[in-house]
Amino acid sequence: MLTDILSTAFMQRALIAAVLVGITAPAIGIYLVQRRQSLMGDGIGHVAMTGVGLGFLMQTSPVWTATVVAIAGAVIMELIRWYGKTRGDIALAMLFYGGMAGGVLLINLAPTGSNANLSSYLFGSLSTVSQEDVTAIVILAAFVVAVTVGLRRQLFAVSQDEEFARVTGLPVRALNLLVAVVAAVTVTVAMRVVGLLLVSALMVVPVAAAQQISRSFTVTFVLAVAVGTAVTLAGTVASYQYDVPPGATIVLLAIAVFIALTLLAAPLARRRARAGHSTGPTGQGDAVAPVTAKV
Repeated sequence: MLTDILSTAFMQRALIAAVLVGITAPAIGIYLVQRRQSLMGDGIGHVAMTGVGLGFLMQTSPVWTATVVAIAGAVIMELIRWYGKTRGDIALAMLFYGGMAGGVLLINLAPTGSNANLSSYLFGSLSTVSQEDVTAIVILAAFVVAVTVGLRRQLFAVSQDEEFARVTGLPVRALNLLVAVVAAVTVTVAMRVVGLLLVSALMVVPVAAAQQISRSFTVTFVLAVAVGTAVTLAGTVASYQYDVPPGATIVLLAIAVFIALTLLAAPLARRRARAGHSTGPTGQGDAVAPVTAKV
């Protein structure tokens, strides 16, 4: 079975893309979860649809045009968060819906575009991942990994407490913009495998699953990436074997892992509680750090 899959050129490309998506989505997702911006990826995905349509209209790579438009949309979202105040939610709603409408309109105006083309970007498609897509995904994924790993301490500090990070001298606004840009890049990395409408789930669910059994940032980060990689690979293979949509399969597998780890976490929590009580009146065993409380 594995030999058959690896001997197929389009599956080789799909598996490479799946691994990179499995790494990058949780890598930036952990910061979005910490910032309580779990749905940011969903909003960026809506905006990126305009970039996909623009790519078809200009007869160029939709991955690169979607990247440019998604980054612009993410920066606007961050600026709205800073300055929007009470009217910010309305502005964000118009941005999201405008992105969707723009994508549908542009792709239908394109000479080679159709709603069928758009569907492969909305929900993912294994057979349409080209060599050019793989090249773009590799470059963009390298950028995401470099930022999320290389600046993990700074990004963690800003995600945990912006005011404290500002007092310590960190460039909070610049780092917030960087998180938004990296999230936008990740959306375009993942859209060929998971799809624009489901990419947010792959950013959030593996992180939530890892948090069930981990209490430190580093362990949560590693576990989330491991879960993301495992479910994207398994979902890609299952999509090939059983002819099911890759994006939906990957997300459902991620949710299944979350449920399994949640069930596993309950007895672990009881064991920790018993161990805490056994330490005596000092209370040292009762000190349970919040999930992802330290790097």
